[in-house]
Amino acid sequence: MSSSNNSWSSSQDDNENFKLLRKSKESPFIPIGMAGCLAIVALGIHKLHKTDQKMSVHLIHMRVAAQGFLVGAMTMGAIYSMYNDYIRNPRQE
Repeated sequence: MSSSNNSWSSSQDDNENFKLLRKSKESPFIPIGMAGCLAIVALGIHKLHKTDQKMSVHLIHMRVAAQGFLVGAMTMGAIYSMYNDYIRNPRQE
């Protein structure tokens, strides 16, 4: 009584991987922002035991740094997109 709609196939997985790669090529700053955020969090966790700060202050600094990196990456992505749309390949109307 197994349904063919619920079965897993590698073609579905490949399609998702291709979609992710295609989206990453279209806007490369989103994966860069995510990687930077994870790197900041990993660095913050690593430094957690080596610092004399209170835990709450350290976590606030980590959060602000990670959010700042993500906002910067999103801003750079928007600027890159505007450059491609309006300067590099302007539309002829």
